[in-house]
Amino acid sequence: MALLTGFKLVQIGGGSAAAVCGRLLADVGAQVTCIDPGAGSLLLDHLNYGKAVAADTTTQRNVLASANLIVREGPCDVTELRRVNASATIVTISPYGETGPQADDLATDLTLFFASGISRLLTGQVDDLAEAPIRPVGEQSAFIGGLAAACAGMHASLGNQPGASIDVSIHEALATLAMTELARAGLGRKSWERKRLTDGNGATVTILPASDGYAAISPREEKQWASWLEAMGSPAWGDDPRFAKKANRVSNWDALHALMSQWSRQHDKQSIADTAQRAHVPSFPLREVAEHLDTPQMRHRRYYAPQDLAGKTIQRPGTPFGLSFVASNRRQETPKGPMPLSGIRVLDFSWVIAGPTTTRYLAAMGAEVIKVEAPGKGDPGRATELHSVLGQAKKSIAIDLKKPQAIEVVRALAAKSDILIENFATGVMDRLGLGAEALKAVNPNLIYISASGMGRTGPDAQAVAYGTLLQCYSGFAGLNRHPDVPPRVGFAWLDPMCGLMLAFVAAAALWHRQRVGGVARVDFSMIEAMLWTMAEPLVTTQLGLPAKPMGNASRHHAPHGAWRCAGNDDWISVVVRTDAEWRGLCDLVPGLADMAALDSGQRREAQPVIDAALTAWAVARSAAAAAESLSKAGIPAAALARHGDLVQSPHLAVRGFWDKQETGVVPGLPWRASFGRTTGPAPELGADADHVLMTVLGLSPARIADLRDSGVLG
Repeated sequence: MALLTGFKLVQIGGGSAAAVCGRLLADVGAQVTCIDPGAGSLLLDHLNYGKAVAADTTTQRNVLASANLIVREGPCDVTELRRVNASATIVTISPYGETGPQADDLATDLTLFFASGISRLLTGQVDDLAEAPIRPVGEQSAFIGGLAAACAGMHASLGNQPGASIDVSIHEALATLAMTELARAGLGRKSWERKRLTDGNGATVTILPASDGYAAISPREEKQWASWLEAMGSPAWGDDPRFAKKANRVSNWDALHALMSQWSRQHDKQSIADTAQRAHVPSFPLREVAEHLDTPQMRHRRYYAPQDLAGKTIQRPGTPFGLSFVASNRRQETPKGPMPLSGIRVLDFSWVIAGPTTTRYLAAMGAEVIKVEAPGKGDPGRATELHSVLGQAKKSIAIDLKKPQAIEVVRALAAKSDILIENFATGVMDRLGLGAEALKAVNPNLIYISASGMGRTGPDAQAVAYGTLLQCYSGFAGLNRHPDVPPRVGFAWLDPMCGLMLAFVAAAALWHRQRVGGVARVDFSMIEAMLWTMAEPLVTTQLGLPAKPMGNASRHHAPHGAWRCAGNDDWISVVVRTDAEWRGLCDLVPGLADMAALDSGQRREAQPVIDAALTAWAVARSAAAAAESLSKAGIPAAALARHGDLVQSPHLAVRGFWDKQETGVVPGLPWRASFGRTTGPAPELGADADHVLMTVLGLSPARIADLRDSGVLG
């Protein structure tokens, strides 16, 4: 059984982001038909594999008339689409959105990463600001934009918003990956800088050199640090007071990293990771993407499927959702209301980033999200600005799950919920008596979504994993660098990306329950999600083009890179795609005046000369002035944005990107919807316990007081 059997999507245009959206829906069973899908790139051919193509006008009109969802990227007559199908959701994907002062700005993958501020964060802090910020491998702006479109479109298609319109800005979708940094800037706090200070977060997660490469470790808790010292053979320096507590390790990081590296260089990367995992310290080797094509874990989960591409049969990455289904005793219609998830109740056991990002989207789409937290400190996200964003419009109940009465309360809440989301370590919910099978007895219609690093099944299911470590393990971190620079962990990219995927599958599971009647169980694997979005290096390496770090270089365009401007760590990104753009650049940059006749191949050969001319031109002006001049000349370009720049952006202000709070603003959603979004303050820990227990379970004030007195409620 497929999740979206009977769901019809029409994908219009040859854009990669629309193709990503269509690929995600097709992978879970939707019927996807393309109109003018484009061709010519290996990535696009992969993304459109197995999709139908409507070539003639009559067929196009017929598929549009019956579509549940229409996704377009590029020019299209929306008025005509509405005449053909008035009830379908129409999602438009564009670089900067359909409205606002920058709506018509030229953009590429590289320039969008600079304009969104993500290039400032991607590889983590650097020792030398002469190192240019970069984009990630594999056309990731298309993947993030496509995932946002799939998420928003699936929610809008649930049935109570016929004829909805969604406006997806890839720029905003990228920016919202950095929720903490955006919130800090929006609330008037100091922004993150690229220059490394002390450990650059190394005491939380770091990369160590090995005899055959690198391994990443994350002994972020004191007990994990003690275990890690023991795993390294209890070195004498482990008793050095400079490393006694995390704060000491931060301030003495360079010395500590050097000492750990002396040990790690004597061991291969896999043995380092295995040694750490046996000590319950999260760790993974840095692998090449090709190393993931045939592993016991992927074979167990049947992740890959054969695909014919460019005259070869390759292994195509599959869905990361691990779907199974339970028969329901009846179909359940979503209650009608002003928002797509009006009337839907979500029991939220997730914490930190990936899960809370998921439930943030569900709350924004109108769901009642009840966040279940441990008494005391609650979700670690509360220690940062993260909770002010991801906690919006949720309710919080603090409950001690070590107490039997607490389990009974949670089981009663599950009986009255539609979705449960959790991202505990494998086995935790089952041991608590709150696993999918246990809760089936109290609510056979409960959609159960589990998220974990490696998935809940397979030989690696018990591995302790964090998103940043999986970025290293997948090959993502190793590819996101200049060729002569060692790999760095980088910021938490995978977690917010998974939030989009999980929110999509939650909406798809609701659609399935409504239309088919089955109840989905989702076993979500973060490493599989990471590899799904790394389709380009996975595909090309199987076709004889090994994936390797390229920095900002491109196989297709020249020049294609970033140059430092006047000011403190100011940079301009520039991409030339056509001969006409090249001539415009030559007219603008004096050092290129005699090179206007060069074609793309000649430009690649002349790259050192071009680079020197652009370096001299850029350093004499501000990044903003350079971007303005280049844009006026019809050349895709963008200055490297700081998050404070995004707070002050007239374009984002016009588009209503920011949500107001008492002390400033926090980022909204990466799409504009015709039906809006639900907002509200993030709750204090346990603030809604009485309200939830009275309104959802009908408990009396006296009974609630008894639960609090007995320590069940925090």
